[in-house]
Amino acid sequence: MFREQISVFDIFKIGVGPSSSHTLGPWRAAQQFTASLEANGLLNQVEGLKILLYGSLAKTGIGHGTDVAILLGLSGADPVTFEVNSIDTTIAGIKANRKLNLVGLKQIDFEYSDDLLFLYQESLPFHPNAVTFQAFLNSGKAFSETYYSIGGGFVVKEGSTGIEKEAVDLPFPIEKAGDLLHWCLTTGLKVSEVVLENELAWRSEEETRKGILQHFHVMKDCTYRGCHTAGFLPGGLNVARRASALNKRLIGDQVYSDYNSWIEAIRHGGNSFNYILDWVSCFALAVNEENASFGRVVTAPTNGAAGVIPAVLQYYMAFCDGYTEDKIIQFIACASEVGSIFKKGATISAAMGGCQAEIGVSSAMAAAALTECMGGSQRQVLMAAEIAMEHHLGLTCDPIGGLVQIPCIERNTMGAIKAITASQLALQSNPDKAKVSLDAVVRTMWETAQDMNSKYKETSDGGLATNIPISLPEC
Repeated sequence: MFREQISVFDIFKIGVGPSSSHTLGPWRAAQQFTASLEANGLLNQVEGLKILLYGSLAKTGIGHGTDVAILLGLSGADPVTFEVNSIDTTIAGIKANRKLNLVGLKQIDFEYSDDLLFLYQESLPFHPNAVTFQAFLNSGKAFSETYYSIGGGFVVKEGSTGIEKEAVDLPFPIEKAGDLLHWCLTTGLKVSEVVLENELAWRSEEETRKGILQHFHVMKDCTYRGCHTAGFLPGGLNVARRASALNKRLIGDQVYSDYNSWIEAIRHGGNSFNYILDWVSCFALAVNEENASFGRVVTAPTNGAAGVIPAVLQYYMAFCDGYTEDKIIQFIACASEVGSIFKKGATISAAMGGCQAEIGVSSAMAAAALTECMGGSQRQVLMAAEIAMEHHLGLTCDPIGGLVQIPCIERNTMGAIKAITASQLALQSNPDKAKVSLDAVVRTMWETAQDMNSKYKETSDGGLATNIPISLPEC
């Protein structure tokens, strides 16, 4: 029987916004296609290329930068390291010169309007996020592959099993929350400790800690940058960035020079309910404004929901004395396991499940992580995750103009606040008396996703996307 093995670095990936399924996934698919060309000895034979975008990738592709991501991926750029400030000039050069340099090794003619096709009315059965690459060779033959971006930056090639790495012998195999709870109660380990033990099957403890902290530093830098960048978001909606102004208002006349002194300044501002609430919102807004601006973020578990976990983690660090490496690693490790349970039992793709699959899952992840770090039991950790998701069930994905801006950015603030509330409820409750299990809410989320009308699944064909009059410039 197929058992998906998901590492902490599968749930948390470093990439470029605004969408993990519509930007990061297609970027990775393009990289896989060029790697396939090279592996088959075909790269130097390519004379032309067609890119076909289907379903949700077509309908919201422009707003999510799907076209941009694919062209960068084909060019050999990597989302972890590519200089985000060079994106616009790189894409402008491809369009103006009508040339595409595959992996920087093979230059071909490329006409953007003719060779990159948005098939708005066509969808493939496996998943709404589909892209087909057709390479035309000098032999007169063609080489074609289809990829599906299934959420959170995960990519599956048509005809493959979807397994992205070799199977390992995990000491604690987990498919459902019940499995996780079994291992926790049998061994006495915390959720995060179970995760870190499983990670040893892939790499050393030192490598895992280093990798998690690298991801944290991207979250930290993104939050700080977003809190200090004003202006308007790209895309034509003219949405003003709010985190910078909110940061200035909250910080007042306190002086700071870097991230650490900023955190100290935040702490000195007090701990009233409104003050803390405003900061949590500010943290979440900052990350998702960066994400909407093609900034570097961490999928958590997706780009569209990238602000929830950093916001709750920042809250824990600034207001709960959680600013230590061990606590940060514990938080992220615990959160990753809850995300993997939702991916295995339901989906983390808005194109499959609506926004409940993104903001809902991220809120559940953050609630669980905060609960464990605040001293909650293993049962309370799972209870917090269940509470958070229970109150996101049915949340639709209806981005206005196909952009990850309205209502996506504000939804991250709400997801963060719900996560903290869910954690507090779980910490003050007896989980033995809970009526709803995490596994039950995962099943319910998946059933809800299957029943949800497709127009509410990241197509911009329903909801706010069709009820708010907008006028976007032609792309």
